[in-house]
Formats: sequence, structure tokens, C-alpha cells
Amino acid sequence: MDKLLAEVDQEIVEIVSNDLSRQQDCLMLIPSENYASRAVMEIQGSILANKYAEGYPGERYYNGCEFMDGVESLAIERAKSLFGAEHVNVQPHAGTQANMAVYHALLEPGDTIMAMALSHGGHLSHGDKVNFSGRYYNVVPYGVDADTERIDMEVVAGLASQHRPKMIVVGATAYPRQFDFSEWKEIADSVGAYLLADIAHIAGLIAGGVHPNPVPYSDAVTTTTHKTLRGPRGAMIMCKSEHADKIDRAVFPGLQGGPFLHTIAARAVAFKEASEPEFKTYQEQIVKNAKVLAERLMENGFRLVSGGTENHLMLLDLTAKYEKLSGRQAADHLEDAGIIVNKNSIPFDRRKPRTTSGIRLGTPMVTTRGMQEDEMRTIADFITEVLENRLKGSVKRKIREKVTEFCAQFPIYEYLK
Repeated sequence: MDKLLAEVDQEIVEIVSNDLSRQQDCLMLIPSENYASRAVMEIQGSILANKYAEGYPGERYYNGCEFMDGVESLAIERAKSLFGAEHVNVQPHAGTQANMAVYHALLEPGDTIMAMALSHGGHLSHGDKVNFSGRYYNVVPYGVDADTERIDMEVVAGLASQHRPKMIVVGATAYPRQFDFSEWKEIADSVGAYLLADIAHIAGLIAGGVHPNPVPYSDAVTTTTHKTLRGPRGAMIMCKSEHADKIDRAVFPGLQGGPFLHTIAARAVAFKEASEPEFKTYQEQIVKNAKVLAERLMENGFRLVSGGTENHLMLLDLTAKYEKLSGRQAADHLEDAGIIVNKNSIPFDRRKPRTTSGIRLGTPMVTTRGMQEDEMRTIADFITEVLENRLKGSVKRKIREKVTEFCAQFPIYEYLK
């Protein structure tokens, strides 16, 4: 049991080594991904993975949890401080589980919720019919305006007045504009609804002060702890004190058993990193980079949904420039050249979700590597050249070589220099 990985499993070593090379040599532009810090990864692979700790600090069902209590309490206090929350639960394993816990705590099956439609930028757990949330609750979806491709708050208010939901969910996975949470609070209050803010994508931007904070306005706030927050894979729930007991019971024992203390420790480290001045500068650069990348793509003849971005991501509508090119095809062509994006539906998309008419791209990972505005223009030009010459293998191979050389200037971890 004391052997190192290289002595135990060479097959896994080879796979990990190959993906390390992929992450280093490719431009990673999927906005829901990021590079965790060395410190986060170090603690996540620690002896804390050995311990069960069902329950909460001071109220465990297993003995031997003295130090586990210290880890979880530290993560909770750091999260409270970072976001200004009254109560925090750091145990959910994933964002969908965090949303499920809030629904479980505050709703009954069959209650009405309002949330952004998946096809307009929402999330599966916001009531899509293939997800538990769409099966167990009566879902009233809202979307974006056909002309502006932005959420029309008057329409949202009208839907709320008509359907009187018990909960309004605000948040998205593919919406390139900011949310004014005070407006959402007014609408929720006008119909007596709970307000749930899902900030999985923008949590880092909020912690860095470059996006409005929903915590003062929301009954509950859910988020993952990776993405722009740059921590480990996982999630947490922030809520008003009045909902604390219900939400804690919904997480445990309602929906899961033992928490993953090694990832909770990694979250604590990530929260500490996010409280440093450098993190604010980093988040500011993510937004600057996104704006420049979007502007250069538009200069190169692409149409962006809503005409640009105010956060870390953008949606590129391929139909305006390449009528027959699907999002799936575009993502594959770009991957051939070492540029990683994901296919994504655009509002009012005529193609199916497995095909799509758009691609989604963002700047967290390239910003983590130290790239700035000039590099964004280079990346936009790489994307343009690949898609313009997508049927020419020689051109894609040439860009692939350029991308590898380009990435070598920005090693993802110090030991790769």
C-alpha cells in the first residue's frame, strides 16, 4: 500500500500523462473548466480522503472527526466571508445536487418554479424535462427576447404574475450578460416566491467583485466551486439563516451520506486563494480578455449572441457566417487544431442539441495561464483561420503547430517550464 502510482498502475499514468500534454498544448476555451492551483490539487490528494464524517461539525455520526470538523468549519467561515453569506453548506458533491437540495428543502413535488429554458442558456437542473427537476416540479420557462437575445425583465414579471411560482430560479450556463439580482428580488417578492440564484459559472467573478452579488437578495444561492472560482470539483449552498436547518437536512441525510472531506479541504484552500488581492486582478482580466476575444471575433465576421459579452463567456452563432456548418462540426474542426470549445445551442436554434448551430467559448483557463488582450486577438485569428479552412487538413495541421508553440509560452504549472 506504500507504492507510488507509477509502481502500481502504468496504464493510468500513461492516460494522465497524455492528458497533461493535451491540457498544456491546447487552448482550453470551455468556460465551465479551469486549472485548479497546485495547492488545491495537493490537499485534494491527501489523507483526508480516508475519513468518513457523516453529519456536520460537532454532530458527527462517526468517531474520529475532530480534525474533520476543523476542516469543514474553516471552509464554511471562509465562504461566508468571501460572499457575505449568513449560512453555508459545503457538502454537496455537484451543482445539480446543490440545486436538488434547495428544491427539496423549500418546495413540494408539483410546486411551480420559473427558470431559464435550457435552449436559451439555462441548466438541466433548472427544470428541463429530461432532468429530475422537470419531472418533479411544474416548470414555467423563460428565455431571451428574439431581437435583443437578452432576458426581458418585463416578460419575466408578467410570467411570474400569471403563474405565481413558489420559486424563481435565476442563473445560466450560456448567457453572456450580467444579472441584476435586485430586479429579480423585486419580482420574486411581488408574487411571494423564493429566489434561488445559481451562480455556478460566475462565482469567481462575484468573489472578485466584477459581477453583482446575489447573496443579499436571494433566499438561497448555489454554486459549483470550480469554473471561475478555480477550486476543486464540487458545490456549496449559501442561504438566509431562516432556511439553514431545512437546507442542511436536505443535504444530509436527505440526499447524500458522507461528505468528501478532501474536496471540502480543497474548497477551503480555494476560498482562501479567492480572498487574496491577486484574485480580483485575475477576475478583472478574465472579463477584459472575454471582451477583446469577442470584439476580435466580430471584427473577423462572426456574429455573437446578444452582440458580445459582459462576463467570461460568449456564444458564437455559426449560421450567420457558415450556413451549413454545425456547432458539433466546428468544435471538431477546432479540436483538430488544438483549440477546445464546446458545441452549444443558440436561442431559437433550429438544430437539435446534439448538433447545434453555435459554439460556446470563454476565457477562464487561458487567463489562468497568464494570457492577456494581445493573446486573445491571436486566439480569435486562430479560430477564424481554422473555420475558414476547415476542409483543408494541411491548414489545420499548421495551426496546430502554431497553437502548440503559442501554448509553450504559457505553461499551466511551474514544473512544465
